[in-house]
Amino acid sequence: MIARVTLDLTLRREFDYSVPTELESSLSVGARVKVPFSHREVLGVVTALVDSSPHTGLKPILRVIGQQSLVTPRVLELARWMAEYYCCPVEAALKTVVPEAVRQEEAGWRERLHVHVLPPAGEMPKLTPRQKAIWNILEEWRELPLQELIRLGETTAETIRKLEDKGLVVIAPKRDERDPYALERFTPTQPLTLNPDQDRALQAISGAMRSASDPAAKEGGGVFLLHGVTGSGKTEIYLQAIAETLVAGKGAIVLVPEISLTPQTVERFKARFCSGPHPTLVAVLHSQLSTGERHDEWHKIRDGRARIVIGARSAVFAPVEPLGLIIVDEEHEHSYKQEEAPRYHARDVAVVRGQRERAVVVLGSATPSLESYFNATREKYRLLELPGRVTDTRLPVVRIVDLRLEQRKTKGGASAIFSTPLTEAIRLRLERAEQTMLFLNRRGYSTSLQCDTCGYVAGCPNCSVTLTFHRKAQHLRCHICGHDETVPAQCPQCSNPAIRYSGLGTERVEDVLSRLFPQARVTRMDSDTLQRKDDYRRILTDFRTGKIDILVGTQMIAKGLHFPNVTLVGIIHADLGLHVPDFRAGERTFQLLTQVSGRAGRGDVEGEVFVQTFTPFHPAIQFARRHDYLGFYEQEMEFREQLKYPPWSRVALLTVRGRNEDKVKLVAEHLKKTLASRLESWRDLVLAGPAPAPLLKAETFFRYQLMIRTKAMARLGRELAAVEASLEWPEDLRLTIDIDPVSLV
Repeated sequence: MIARVTLDLTLRREFDYSVPTELESSLSVGARVKVPFSHREVLGVVTALVDSSPHTGLKPILRVIGQQSLVTPRVLELARWMAEYYCCPVEAALKTVVPEAVRQEEAGWRERLHVHVLPPAGEMPKLTPRQKAIWNILEEWRELPLQELIRLGETTAETIRKLEDKGLVVIAPKRDERDPYALERFTPTQPLTLNPDQDRALQAISGAMRSASDPAAKEGGGVFLLHGVTGSGKTEIYLQAIAETLVAGKGAIVLVPEISLTPQTVERFKARFCSGPHPTLVAVLHSQLSTGERHDEWHKIRDGRARIVIGARSAVFAPVEPLGLIIVDEEHEHSYKQEEAPRYHARDVAVVRGQRERAVVVLGSATPSLESYFNATREKYRLLELPGRVTDTRLPVVRIVDLRLEQRKTKGGASAIFSTPLTEAIRLRLERAEQTMLFLNRRGYSTSLQCDTCGYVAGCPNCSVTLTFHRKAQHLRCHICGHDETVPAQCPQCSNPAIRYSGLGTERVEDVLSRLFPQARVTRMDSDTLQRKDDYRRILTDFRTGKIDILVGTQMIAKGLHFPNVTLVGIIHADLGLHVPDFRAGERTFQLLTQVSGRAGRGDVEGEVFVQTFTPFHPAIQFARRHDYLGFYEQEMEFREQLKYPPWSRVALLTVRGRNEDKVKLVAEHLKKTLASRLESWRDLVLAGPAPAPLLKAETFFRYQLMIRTKAMARLGRELAAVEASLEWPEDLRLTIDIDPVSLV
């Protein structure tokens, strides 16, 4: 037996190793192994088992790591596809598929002393009050880690040992699985009655799942686009579809775009599936987990104990077998796109995985990406519509506030942030004990520090951006590279002490709000305030239970959250994303405004939304005001078709970067000539650039870009990989190839 191994080194090739007889029974495709390479030992993954090799004198595999393969054959096949389509090494794809916490040579399990309740034998012995309190806790939990029981009971190990002496418990070491939700209790929920639109959608998904389970069916699975307005009950369809998947003996993956959505999603899914006569383990995978938690959650999935997986984009690779259903919630979200190699899009990978494993894929959104809706109109996907809210409440009334007129009337001050109509609306909600959400997609206090005398602006030395002022920390920070410096007392150029701050972020909104409404309980939710992994859950729980009156936040509060007492949403500056040099700027703004607006009026009281803007007549803002997705889609598609932008074509973005701008530009021009020569016979191709990236300098690197538009992306990807391999690149320059980019900045 010969094993073909992909090493944990970026060498873009596989290596053959002989398999010692004693390892043959424990080796399989997807297994982690340790092998000799050059003068050292390295880790790798077995990608094939073959009978012969063109090479002689093969070195033997040293050891097999773990008791089962970490990569299932189907996920391995998916990784190969991803490497080819996204122009990245297979090694990089495999590292993405298997989390680092699982790839380690040594097992990452933890053992701790556990206290386990024994079945009663005879009469209950007499207990002291302290022992009785401990026993009451154990009767509820049945088993707890010793240290956790000491904490809950505010006691000592000696007290618990006395319970062991009386034959009531046993204390023994046990493999302790780290579960981020271990100490939470979820109130069980039952399936809700669906309205006719929901029922039609569920029946269509269920029918596809039954067809996929039929071996005689030529085609299995299928992709559905579930287009439902905010509050239309998409999650309940997900829950009931997963229940049918479990009955069929299969598992499900649920993708959410933001970590901030995960606590609320996990709560709903655990409440439905982790209790009752047949509880099902729900595993969670996202970057806020500790290394140990990620290790243990992943192994629950691989062992088949967890049949439902909830997580961010990397959860699309979870080793669920057999897989019956993949749900991509808020499928339009750009956070599903990985910005480092491999630059995959989790939504598209989910579609490919579903096709390969005969699983049904459901893409859900109130504002679908133009690509997904285009696929639905071409019947590549099946379109399911939920046109109304599940509670029969009306969509919120959206009011546009022209900030140009407001600033003429009030001449600055707090009105530069809060218009008179929005201020009065907030005041009214406080009087009614209703809640408000305020959205501004920019953190910090002020966006720049500048001098009116000499024109100096505090800029980042590493990037082509100004530094953002963070008032609480009294620091200037770059939100691109993380550069941090103290605030100068005077202008560094002319020594003017009257330097001023301009622009605003969520920190300033919170500050002004607290002065306008001192009686209000205000909390800010952005990446600056969420420092600990449980901060998401804590803030959202406080908001849901009414401990917060006004929640100020960035895009992490914009989608997927359900708070029935929120009757007012204020969008401070709706224009921030409109004027970015990106063909998706209008689409992104429309989606964000629609999603944020959808947080209002999800209970019994009708919602109201105030959109403050300097460009009130922009189509993205006007269509969002009317909740008119189809109108926006039709207008935007005309613009995209004229310029051959997606979905009428596919885009590859090539970026050359280095620390010498002239050299970067020269190499980018040479790359264009090479590509133009190689692709000159292609009719369906537009090659643009090279041009400076919208953000010319980032993290000390200058960047020049080429954009290629074509319909034959799979073929183009192979050509780009060949060009990258054939060109001799200067050591101080790098080329990145981004297939289907979601951002051009």
